[in-house]
Amino acid sequence: MNGDYEVSKSEDDWREKLSADEYAVLRESATERAWSGELLDEDRAGLYTCKACGNELFVSGTKFDSGCGWPSFYESVRPDAVELLPDHSLGIERTEVRCARCGSHLGHVFPDGFGTPTGDRYCMNSLALDFKAE
Repeated sequence: MNGDYEVSKSEDDWREKLSADEYAVLRESATERAWSGELLDEDRAGLYTCKACGNELFVSGTKFDSGCGWPSFYESVRPDAVELLPDHSLGIERTEVRCARCGSHLGHVFPDGFGTPTGDRYCMNSLALDFKAE
């Protein structure tokens, strides 16, 4: 990842700040196992932020049960909160979602959020997020 972000740290500093699993997801673009994330069933009102830098990412009112096994949202808290990048890592075309403040990997967005106001499904890793209840 490049250093063109508001929050920029060395990889050693990220390793010190994050757990091994968090580092794998946020800094190495790993994916947590489906149905394993602690925020999957979170249904309280509140705000989801980047676990690496605290950037505000999603509000609880945009979260929905997509049945995919990861927390899903139909839009970010504001368009500039996330960065969308082409991802061809699995030999298919996907859109990676990164934190726009620190460049950390959050998950992917898909155009299959049927029944939502945007039609999008931001499929996020619980390990990449913190939740602050209202």
